[in-house]
Amino acid sequence: MSSRNYYVDTAGSAPVLPALQSAVDATVCVVGGGFAGLNTTLGLAERGVRDVVLLEADVPAFGASGRNGGFVFGGFSRGEDSLLRDLGAKRAKALYAGTTQAVDLIRSRIARHGIDCDDTQAGILWANWFHDRDVLKRRQMLLAEAFDQDWQWVDRDVVRSQLRTTRYHDALFEPRAFHFHPLKYANGLVGLAAAQGVSVFAQSPAVSLAKRGHGWRITTPSGTVEAKHVVLACGGYLAGLHRRVDAGVLPIATYVMVTEPLGARMDDAMRTPAAVYDTRFAFDYYRPLPDSRLLWGGRISILDRSPQAVRRLLYRDMLKVFPQLDGVAVEYAWSGLMSYARHEMPQIGQVEPGLWVAQAFGGHGVAPTTFAGEIVAAAIAEGDERWREFSAYGLVSAMKPAGFIGAQLSYWWAEAKDAWKARTEGEVRT
Repeated sequence: MSSRNYYVDTAGSAPVLPALQSAVDATVCVVGGGFAGLNTTLGLAERGVRDVVLLEADVPAFGASGRNGGFVFGGFSRGEDSLLRDLGAKRAKALYAGTTQAVDLIRSRIARHGIDCDDTQAGILWANWFHDRDVLKRRQMLLAEAFDQDWQWVDRDVVRSQLRTTRYHDALFEPRAFHFHPLKYANGLVGLAAAQGVSVFAQSPAVSLAKRGHGWRITTPSGTVEAKHVVLACGGYLAGLHRRVDAGVLPIATYVMVTEPLGARMDDAMRTPAAVYDTRFAFDYYRPLPDSRLLWGGRISILDRSPQAVRRLLYRDMLKVFPQLDGVAVEYAWSGLMSYARHEMPQIGQVEPGLWVAQAFGGHGVAPTTFAGEIVAAAIAEGDERWREFSAYGLVSAMKPAGFIGAQLSYWWAEAKDAWKARTEGEVRT
């Protein structure tokens, strides 16, 4: 089993990027080359602000952006019902719409610029682990009435014809969603930004941040950037540049594995090109890959486990759903760090004059990071104040280190409730 991840091995040639080796001036310096940073950078360039420097400590999309499940769909980690309670109907609908518009923007960028990222326009299934149909009915109604989203009902027999397991019952289908190779897409964004004149530096960790007059100085091991605006977009890989920014999130690990090519054996498990996740809090998520492999992800932990440990945990989870895949080899397994906030929403906005943040996407990152990039870019380039709509979800302390223990206990408690519900419904599924 490879210690590398599948995306790195299959992304093809990545853009060759230099390290910062000098002192440079810029209008904006973006710290972090994941989706949040790349989308902010590209959003600025598309609005005519091309005097932008992006600093990445490793290579673009090294962290969660290049390791995730590849699901492209709307919404946030915080549920839609909670958004309504927090913000009211109008504001909640507007924020949710920003994520579905981001899905459309991603699709449009792929098509307009010919980004080869294995995008599979096949929708996403939310499969019900439980007999109780009300979970699906309530969410379908809420999405339709409050958010103008048409998630389609899929009866149990159809679900079981597409997913060869008795673990699931009915499902909801999100037709506008899709899945893709996130690292190929990230490399495509790097190329687009560079073509617009943005300076992208790899192997250039920001080691200090200091206020300088009306701007900021960012120092790397071999250079400096003087900029009017700085955007911190480091996700779960904290840079240690600003105490309040780092204190606002918990870096939490999630796990992914990829099987050997299954060939015709894929039909034994899946007969749909759609991606899938289920209705438990501690859900599995998986999707078929173009080379007939199965990508499988899940679990949340404060532990960044070894590939062998990840494989052991996820293989067991896969066989609970598809026991017929017993004996299939796993060729890749990895973990990655996501950034979570206590309020389960992204932290997007201005921390102090000229200092911006885009972090805490909590496992729902592809579309919300695109939305965040558009919001921050519009704020800097055009004075757009939509970022204030996230003011209810600020830099609240993640209560570290106690927050790590609390997060793990919360996950275990939710996992236990899922297991209890499954047992009370009966272990035999018909």
